[in-house]
Amino acid sequence: MVPVHFLTDSNVPIPFDQGERVNIQKLITASCFVAAALAASGCAMPGAGGGKVVLSTDQVYPAIGPYSQMIGHGKLIYFSGVIALNKAGTAIEGATIEEQTNKVLGYIGAELASQGLGFEDVLTSTVYMQDLNEFAAMNAVYGQYFKKDPPSRATLQVARLPRDAKIEIAIIAARR
Repeated sequence: MVPVHFLTDSNVPIPFDQGERVNIQKLITASCFVAAALAASGCAMPGAGGGKVVLSTDQVYPAIGPYSQMIGHGKLIYFSGVIALNKAGTAIEGATIEEQTNKVLGYIGAELASQGLGFEDVLTSTVYMQDLNEFAAMNAVYGQYFKKDPPSRATLQVARLPRDAKIEIAIIAARR
């Protein structure tokens, strides 16, 4: 039998005995099992194939710039930020934060439905607001859509949003 050696960072070989060989075989077997489980679960793994998939729906206004409405990768779907545009994408609908939040979450619901998902599948959301003084009003509407086990969330005040919208929401959801 040929002796097997491992190399250290300094390229110095380290011999090992038969007992260590068994441990290494167990480690390799366990690593293969974990890799197979990750692949079966749809988790993204470098070199595993699948890649990104561009997704869209006609239930929401068309993209107003060089971006995709949604990107799927494995079981995850990344949703671009949504503002309260009309269906043609030409003007903001709603004068109040409540109206705009309702419009935005309605669009997000349509995007989720186009992928066979619902609000319960949302993992995280990022809310961009022009004025955090309107947080309580936005939150009251937001809570109507995320009733049970709401996603993690970050809310930020920004200087300006596209088309002078009051709110923009981006989410990440997962397929079951």
